[in-house]
Amino acid sequence: MKENVSLFFERCAADPALKARIAEAVACYPGSLEVRESLVEAVLLPIAEEEGLPFTVSELRAYETRLKLSHIKPDVQIEEGEPDEDADFEGYWLLDRGWENDTSAFKK
Repeated sequence: MKENVSLFFERCAADPALKARIAEAVACYPGSLEVRESLVEAVLLPIAEEEGLPFTVSELRAYETRLKLSHIKPDVQIEEGEPDEDADFEGYWLLDRGWENDTSAFKK
């Protein structure tokens, strides 16, 4: 049986309204690496819960680690239920999302 994280991202890839809802919430992101885990807790986890696919930050981290490993070392066997290479991949939430500290977003 696939884990909820994988199922949630499959649903996101197939549901434009869900994808847009998440993108709208992420647009409010202030640009600090320190809050990415808090952003996951405030945005992604509640939406996943509403979709009936709850998961934790640590489950997301494990999922992303396996996914990243599968992209870096394609010869490494990943567990059943992990995403296909052809999955609609849009990046990571906790690992290498490309977010940077945007100091202009903070009050001085």
